[in-house]
Amino acid sequence: MHATITPPEIDRRPRRTSDNESGHGRRPPNGRDLKRTGGGGDNDNWDDSPTPRRRPGQRLAAYRLNLFFSLAAVFMFFVGIVSVFVLSHNSSHIDAYNHIVNTWFPTTIPPILWLNTAILLLSSVTVEIARRHMFHPMDAMDEWLGLGKPTSRRAFPWLVATLVLGSLFLTGQMLAWHQLSVLGAPFTSSSSSAHSFYIITWAHAAHLTVGVGAILAALIGLFTFKSIENRQIMVDCTAWYWHAMGALWLILFALLAFCQ
Repeated sequence: MHATITPPEIDRRPRRTSDNESGHGRRPPNGRDLKRTGGGGDNDNWDDSPTPRRRPGQRLAAYRLNLFFSLAAVFMFFVGIVSVFVLSHNSSHIDAYNHIVNTWFPTTIPPILWLNTAILLLSSVTVEIARRHMFHPMDAMDEWLGLGKPTSRRAFPWLVATLVLGSLFLTGQMLAWHQLSVLGAPFTSSSSSAHSFYIITWAHAAHLTVGVGAILAALIGLFTFKSIENRQIMVDCTAWYWHAMGALWLILFALLAFCQ
């Protein structure tokens, strides 16, 4: 007699569908997550998946850390420039007639630099407002639910204002260089003070130009990046870089205006 092979028993009980298989697969972020990252739902760990994923805010924290390391290098560069300024201010030599000669003659600060400083401080306010709009909890929740891009819509005019103010600052710096040249202190003069003034202001203007380019990139990213997280990172890092350039200018301007 042939052996009878019975098929294995098949479990015909109705299968329970988990949240991960329901088509949505995630729960909305809570208020704490929104305040930390602004929502977005990308690279999160809201669905309790066994596969480890990046928690909300980790990408933003990583980008901020890299930015702060880069800014530390920038500040060290300016420390070197300021050190040359101080050494030149205090340096002197003895000529053939045993006279102490100091080639440092204080440079008159063009009045437009005071206006430029006010403009740059105002631009820090506008860029900070734009940054805060990107992390507004209710707007971020609306984006997570697919209800448009309210964060980008609210941040856009403030970023445009920052761009305009930054451009005005750079234009004012060029006017200051022209005024200084007209007053008889061009870069080719023999005054160590004038040399230091041009080098310091040129270096800062170059770094602020990078900030203007970052603002332009952030404005484009508001409409090209689909992920709110990417837009938040772009605006946040740009804002912190802009704040750093504003603080740096206050230090440099105080040095040029009061320490000659």
